Amino acid sequence: MTALLEIRGLSKHFGLTLGAFGDRAATVRALDDFSVDIIEGETLSLVGESGCGKSTTGFCILNLHQPSGGSVKYKGQEIAGLDEAAMRPFRRDLQIVFQDPYSTLNPRMTIGEALSEPILFHGLASRAELPARVTDLLADVGMTPRFANRYPHELSGGQRQRVAIARALACQPRFIVCDEAISALDVSVQAQILNLLLDLREKYGLTYLFIAHDLAVVRHISNRVGVMYLGRLTELAPAGDLFARPLHPYTRALLSAVPKPDPRAPVNRQRLTGEVPSPLNPPAGCRFHTRCPIARDRCRAEVPEWRAVTPGHHIACHAVSRADKTNWEGQS
Repeated sequence: MTALLEIRGLSKHFGLTLGAFGDRAATVRALDDFSVDIIEGETLSLVGESGCGKSTTGFCILNLHQPSGGSVKYKGQEIAGLDEAAMRPFRRDLQIVFQDPYSTLNPRMTIGEALSEPILFHGLASRAELPARVTDLLADVGMTPRFANRYPHELSGGQRQRVAIARALACQPRFIVCDEAISALDVSVQAQILNLLLDLREKYGLTYLFIAHDLAVVRHISNRVGVMYLGRLTELAPAGDLFARPLHPYTRALLSAVPKPDPRAPVNRQRLTGEVPSPLNPPAGCRFHTRCPIARDRCRAEVPEWRAVTPGHHIACHAVSRADKTNWEGQS
């Protein structure tokens, strides 16, 4: 398996001022020491509560946020921290689909003009070839050529998101970050867009970083799933393994909250108490220990090691035994 992106120690800290007169400096640790390889052709999903750093991770990978530290290598070339001019050659291959397509589409441009813009910018076709290219892009996302003359306000939410996907495809990319790309849509439309993304992945050999909070959606589209908490990766595993045998107490709590389609199925919710700590002042040791039902003294003092429990299944938790990954230490 070939790694399209190699990410090591990626961090993003935002500085801000506090107090009535802005006389106190503070740092938001939005992302800390994130490391993963994204394999060509796969969908790697990131899940976690709001504010855990999922979107910041995607933005830092694409250099939309300048990382505070760490390395991002695309096909072996370092791209972290590049300025806009140096980053421009990589923009064709690295694209993003945002959560709200309406805010990312120019209301004064027709759909055809919006799709033509990246093609012209990167010199991928002449003006004479544009109508045919636009028609092909619309067909890729299940839309007819008549939509090329419409404006964003004339489309539904699902249609606008299809246009946003088509615009990302216009550059013929290798890698696309889907940042909550379906969460603002109706459930029936979500399924259509999800199946569209799967079809496009197979057709064009795309690689996705899929950022979401809906675990049912993640299960359907992902090859691997990473769980984030307060700026750090806590568990990473193949999708089937993670959903069948979650190890980290945070992952177990997230999965136990997913509604069951069978109302007669037993419910065994593992409720978390307390609030998510502030990224302005994250806890020492394991950042989850303030809400963890099995936290111990070691968790409060020592950052857990990132380790493989089985091949491909990694975790950062002191309470999971190396010898028996089906149970927590001291738990039956």
